[in-house]
Amino acid sequence: MRGPNIKPIPQRDALPARLEGVVLLKVGDNITTDHIMPAGAKVLPLRSNIPAISEFVFEQVDPTFPRRAREAGGGFVVAGENYGQGSSREHAALAPMHLGLKAVIARSFSRIHRANLVNFGILPLTFADPADYKRLEQGASLVIEDVADGLAAGRLTVKADGASVEVLADLSEKEREIILAGGRLNLLRR
Repeated sequence: MRGPNIKPIPQRDALPARLEGVVLLKVGDNITTDHIMPAGAKVLPLRSNIPAISEFVFEQVDPTFPRRAREAGGGFVVAGENYGQGSSREHAALAPMHLGLKAVIARSFSRIHRANLVNFGILPLTFADPADYKRLEQGASLVIEDVADGLAAGRLTVKADGASVEVLADLSEKEREIILAGGRLNLLRR
């Protein structure tokens, strides 16, 4: 039995062969899990209601993010160094997944948040050339073809409004399996 504020954990489908969408948000270095999913008295009572808590994703950075993510059918985040630093809060991956976040392309990730992204089927990608961070702007349309093959090779090409950017998918064999399944829960159910 669940009370009215407790909702099932959202799931996503298996990773498709082609990822496409827009850069929903471009952020700088040292984005914390508090930037992604704020804590505090306003949000804490909603922790078991992912649709409700997702309305606060990136509230401190861009309060329009949840609406834009829903309208776009999901998309990508581009980030600088140390994306996801701070607490190990899994809601900072779970709520963006509910909003359709497909991948985060960053210069680098915090270790625990990167693991949480994988567990919820969000692809953590790093720039092969960190200078390419400047080439992907908010609002750009991105396409990644042959995702499974690229993951196996550890390198994918992101096509962005006429430009190409090489990204790395530094995933273990188990992490690739989790990502391809659409997250750890999907893999366990299989």
